[in-house]
Amino acid sequence: MYRAPVEDIAFTLKHIAGLKPAIDRGAFGDLSEDLADAILSEAGRFATEEMAPLRKVGDEVGAVLNEGEVTTPPGWRDLYRRWVEGGWNALSGPEEFGGQGLPSMLSVAAMEMWNSASIAFGLGPMLTMSAVEALHKHASPELKATYLEKLVSGEWMGTMNLTEPQAGSDLGALRTRAEPAGDGTYRIFGQKIFITYGEHDFTDNIVHLVLARLAGAPAGTRGISLFLVPKFLVNGDGSLGPRNDVFCASIEHKLGIHGSPTCTLIYGDGYQGQEPGAVGWLVGEENKGLACMFTMMNNARLAVGIQGVAVAEAAFQKALAYAKERRQGRAQDYTGEGMAPIVYHPDVQRNLLTMKALTQASRAICYCCAHALDMARLSRGEEALRWQNRASLLTPLAKAFSTDIGVEAASLGVQVHGGMGYIEETGAAALLRDARIAPIYEGTNGIQAIDLVMRKLPLEEGEHVHTYIDELVAIAGSVRTSNLSGFGTTADLLDRALEDLSEATRFIQDRLSAGETDAALAGATPYLRMMSLAAGGAYLARGALADRGQDRVALCRFYAENLLCDVAALRERVLGGAASLGEAAGALLVS
Repeated sequence: MYRAPVEDIAFTLKHIAGLKPAIDRGAFGDLSEDLADAILSEAGRFATEEMAPLRKVGDEVGAVLNEGEVTTPPGWRDLYRRWVEGGWNALSGPEEFGGQGLPSMLSVAAMEMWNSASIAFGLGPMLTMSAVEALHKHASPELKATYLEKLVSGEWMGTMNLTEPQAGSDLGALRTRAEPAGDGTYRIFGQKIFITYGEHDFTDNIVHLVLARLAGAPAGTRGISLFLVPKFLVNGDGSLGPRNDVFCASIEHKLGIHGSPTCTLIYGDGYQGQEPGAVGWLVGEENKGLACMFTMMNNARLAVGIQGVAVAEAAFQKALAYAKERRQGRAQDYTGEGMAPIVYHPDVQRNLLTMKALTQASRAICYCCAHALDMARLSRGEEALRWQNRASLLTPLAKAFSTDIGVEAASLGVQVHGGMGYIEETGAAALLRDARIAPIYEGTNGIQAIDLVMRKLPLEEGEHVHTYIDELVAIAGSVRTSNLSGFGTTADLLDRALEDLSEATRFIQDRLSAGETDAALAGATPYLRMMSLAAGGAYLARGALADRGQDRVALCRFYAENLLCDVAALRERVLGGAASLGEAAGALLVS
């Protein structure tokens, strides 16, 4: 059974990501360290005692569609009610609409615990929180007054409607259309697929944020607008009015996240004999919808990254517990009678420590990204821009690296279980099935790598990334000058990894400057991985230096001496892999 690692989460927030220094200087107003600890402790209790026990029924029963209505797994609707009553949906919401206005760092940390307990459950609230952010930033005062308070509280839930059958990652190909109705509203017609929690029984109303195209709009992404389309129209007094012309035509039968209804939504088809056309309201400006939606997507990308951390943590806990119980063979360090628990075998230890180290590294990256978002919100002028650029740089790392780690850790968890890991009874396979979607949705990890190379490396005329690398180098220097024992060759290996990262960064920047885009993109995915590995190693070192305990020092050394060596190999792929990729790809194009 999952138990929220509140101590590790709090330590990472305070001493690696920067929560404690921010609290100490009053950046978060009245928030104290004791209050932050209390919030995390209660979130951990709720995730451990109330959410985690319902994960299995969510996987086994799943969501069920009947005549356009979706029923969530037994117990989930009541769980959501208790979760909302606890105020968790409003944790970081804007105070003027009933939110608590707490730092994103705390919200992301709580989100980790929700998703470790059940990623399928945590998906719905995640998108509601992202919808709140988009509406708070871009919606009209009238829309905010009507919808934000109930979305912030969780009384209503929100969705994100981008994908269509012919338009997945390429949003410029979408065909859903919007027609002005002449009264300030629009009528929406089209089909959206893969809509998470597009229909469910958690709340009385569902607020869809829908990308659509107006007649005569420019081609491609320059002609996309964003619309708010509620499941039920809202009367002037805030009560629910008639059903809107949007309905769920089907839900997907998926590899994992079975409790999360993934819906096909039809807009404007004359649902239940209505006049065709779903009523919607423009969010932001016409043809500027993608910029509005990216506010929601960027928040969701960090949230999906924390899902990767969450499933990795759950997989590690499950594998460690099994390894302590399962007995097989003899082990040199085991002095008990009979066969040794497999946790004593070096190869099992290596798998478990790899899971633990990568989980903690990806957690640190995500929390540092959340800290940058908080600092950007609280700062002004050039300092705000610097923090926003830091958040922009870390977002693709948080999303892609962490979700890759979620899959890798879950797979290692199955391996530690051996044959029993392949049997559904243990739950190890369910974690692997759940984890596999995270590298795909909210922008595939390949798209995250492209974003890193094409949009984030040029920030501040290409210098922001080097400033970040210099900060990591300073951490390595602190390891070298530390009087702590047990680091082994960590400082040397960190220095080497960061030198490789700096060289690869300048190589890609040079390719882009020379117009050799394909050569740069050929190395984009290995480049994102090497930056994440190097950053993760530095963050583990920062934590070990702050804690000064041998457990963190030992884990940092394990990471450096067993995992950082991958950075050198990835550097070779970045610098020299483009030519062979191009030649070998020729066979794919003609076969």
